Amino acid sequence: MNQIDVYGIGNALVDKEFEVEDSFFEEAGIEKGFMTLIEEDKQQQLLDLLSSRYPLKKQAGGGSAANSLYALSQFGGKAFYSCKVANDEPGDFYMAELGNHNIETNLLPQREAGTTGRCLVMVTPDAERTMLTHLGISQYVSDQDLQPESIKQAKYIYIEGYLVTSDSARAAARRLRQIAEENQVKTAMTFSDPAMVEYFRDGVNEVLGDGVDILFCNEQEAKIWSDEDDFEQACNKLKTVAARFAITRGARGARLFDGTSYIDIAAHNVKAVDTNGAGDMFSGAFMYGITQGMSFQQAGELASLAAATVICEFGPRLTPDAHNAVLQKFLAA
Repeated sequence: MNQIDVYGIGNALVDKEFEVEDSFFEEAGIEKGFMTLIEEDKQQQLLDLLSSRYPLKKQAGGGSAANSLYALSQFGGKAFYSCKVANDEPGDFYMAELGNHNIETNLLPQREAGTTGRCLVMVTPDAERTMLTHLGISQYVSDQDLQPESIKQAKYIYIEGYLVTSDSARAAARRLRQIAEENQVKTAMTFSDPAMVEYFRDGVNEVLGDGVDILFCNEQEAKIWSDEDDFEQACNKLKTVAARFAITRGARGARLFDGTSYIDIAAHNVKAVDTNGAGDMFSGAFMYGITQGMSFQQAGELASLAAATVICEFGPRLTPDAHNAVLQKFLAA
């Protein structure tokens, strides 16, 4: 009997969000719309610069897989998260964010010395997010952070694409897949960010291996990975590595492939203020749906509603009450 809906692995990061103008990127030499890895001292310099010009909009626990598992847990699913957090103040904050939301982890009360990962999130007036990340201790997440007995109890494993930048994390993702496949646990992966498929394609393909049961990505990532400008051709190529997939398309909704047919999910007409976490929310809500017996279309419709809700406010996560409101609205439709 499965006791865990989704077992995920990812980079544990504390997000600090700022609302900035596009001119800031040109001035600071930052590539807009991507996640860029930077050293701690450089990140601190940029944090000081941001703090001197813009108010902090929000601080929250983050990380792609963590955000998705948070969403799944708040809708009512059961999640387990493998990650690495240091024994410092940001680590305490991150643990509280997870602990208050009923996500089981591999983390112990006495954690390793070091620096907890941090992500500077800059949101422009068009609601697009740009991220500068220092992984800190998270770059050393490894197969030692896995809990095989918990993996065996899961319906799905979930791997975030950001892990491909680290040798030990890639090895952990491969080991996680091996344990899952040996125990008939289904596999899911998200590309996470255009930068991963643009600059770490070999690592992405290494983790994809012979393919996954479900792949999550956005349209830009699908086109970059497939080396296709045509969306339909990109979808065809994704079928070679994913038995099923879900592609988010912003204002054009989402394209699902359930293993047999395409299903197009309509977008919701909302005014976006912050797209940070939209893809994570989509994946988390979708995984909640399919692990609770929903069809692909039903899961896609719930995911679309949830993503449309989270982009209307700052931060990658909704409150517990907001999750309940989304679920009740979906069930009433």
